[in-house]
Amino acid sequence: MIAKSFGLLFYLKKPKGYSKGEYPIYLRITVDGISKEISVQRTCEPVHWDAEKARVIIRKGKTDSSGGMNDSRSINAYLDTIQAKVHEARHLLIMGSKPVTAAAIKNLLQGREVSGERPRMLLEVFQHHNEQVKALVGIEYAAGTLTKFTTALKHTRAFLQWKYQLNDIDIRKLDFELVTELEFWYKSEKHCDHNTTMKYIACIKKMVIRCMRNGWLQKDPFLGFSLALREVPREALTEDEIQRMAEKNFPTERLRHVRDIFLFSCYTGLAYADLKKLKRSEISLGIDGAKWIFTRRQKTDTPSRVPLLPQAMEIIESYVDYPECRTTDKALPILSNQKMNAYLKEIADCCGIAKNLTFHIARHTFATTITLSNGVPIETVSKMLGHRNLKTTQHYAKVLDKKVSQDMLALKEKLSQRPLRPVSRTGQ
Repeated sequence: MIAKSFGLLFYLKKPKGYSKGEYPIYLRITVDGISKEISVQRTCEPVHWDAEKARVIIRKGKTDSSGGMNDSRSINAYLDTIQAKVHEARHLLIMGSKPVTAAAIKNLLQGREVSGERPRMLLEVFQHHNEQVKALVGIEYAAGTLTKFTTALKHTRAFLQWKYQLNDIDIRKLDFELVTELEFWYKSEKHCDHNTTMKYIACIKKMVIRCMRNGWLQKDPFLGFSLALREVPREALTEDEIQRMAEKNFPTERLRHVRDIFLFSCYTGLAYADLKKLKRSEISLGIDGAKWIFTRRQKTDTPSRVPLLPQAMEIIESYVDYPECRTTDKALPILSNQKMNAYLKEIADCCGIAKNLTFHIARHTFATTITLSNGVPIETVSKMLGHRNLKTTQHYAKVLDKKVSQDMLALKEKLSQRPLRPVSRTGQ
């Protein structure tokens, strides 16, 4: 409820046992006839105080005996600041739908809680959010989303200990400095790259937005802070490298298996997590009568439908009678991600490929070398990759020299069939 009347006044208060010298300056806040007093920690001699203006009388070219702190201009500027903070505190109470009282304004000015109000703590808000996400995994959120926020909460707790020796922090104490210090901590202490750092900090930003929408926080500590990601070159295999890997005769069965699974990812665009959970029952006839993969991306829980290319179909068929696949409905025998990546390093060495092979590269290869470079429309690629929006897919299509060359050759062909018009030159 908004107060009917409001006033503030600076005045001199005579101390007990006063004989001579300066009076302390006090602030009186009055709301609906009820007042509270606050010492502003400044003093002034009565003869130098203008009671009508409630300010120190300006004495040109002179300072008070105690020096710069009690200089008349300095004191008046300080009182102006206090007055602005009073109005700000009143505004915060109104915006937060809290009772506007003299006591509440005084508490805010002195950094204390408004009577009866429990402080909202960042990690408590974070934990409650994560519990809600956990309850909705498989309904509104993917399991990877919960993992991301759980890790961000753990990192935030570690940061508060490192920087402030705190187990938690009042959300109202969040400010721009804390956000920039958090960025520094991720990059210097956790050795995260810029984009990983921004993704974790974006989790804190989500908590801030939640607090602001609930009216618990009035100022956005992220104001002026950029969460923009940096462009990262996306590596992919060339057609020659894919062919070299496919034709290589590996000495061990485990390397052949990992090679086959990696190539299957190159020809389908499935990420490691999606390959690991892929079942035979998710491969069935599509709209064209050919075999398709019908699955959902584990990361985003979005549908992914991919027609199987002959190379991918050949790999699937070669594992039909594999014991693990026959007894568990698995499409392919997938090892742990750690083991797969270790074997991929061996495969790269055997094939003379100077790239750090991962299933991210296989997915990028499908998007670029296999599809976009061969004229598959970006909208179709986006659908097969299970992207939620086209902007995500466009990162793959930024620099494809082969596609640019093909498109320009087609343009030259069209232009060559048109009659050339002479170029007019002024003055000739």
